[in-house]
Amino acid sequence: MGLVGYLIVSALAFAIGIAIIVMRRNGVAVLMGVEMILNAAALNFVAFSKYVVGNVNGQVIAVFVIIIAAAEAAVALAIVLNIYNNFSTINVDEADKLRE
Repeated sequence: MGLVGYLIVSALAFAIGIAIIVMRRNGVAVLMGVEMILNAAALNFVAFSKYVVGNVNGQVIAVFVIIIAAAEAAVALAIVLNIYNNFSTINVDEADKLRE
């Protein structure tokens, strides 16, 4: 499988992530969509670093993307739990009521 195959898989993962974010109102589903987008970006970095001879910068950046995704998931899950504790729902449309 060449670079084009990796880019097609990455584009599909990115499109699925965007579709999940746009179509779902469930907080956990939105988090999964964001994770799909970050994984698509990491796949792009790794694919390009594989096909550039002697370049490992893409793999290093992919590791940082994974670390950032883990931190983002922890913070976002805390926000979703706060919404659930206050409103007994994980609907992200209710998040703007947290200011009150």
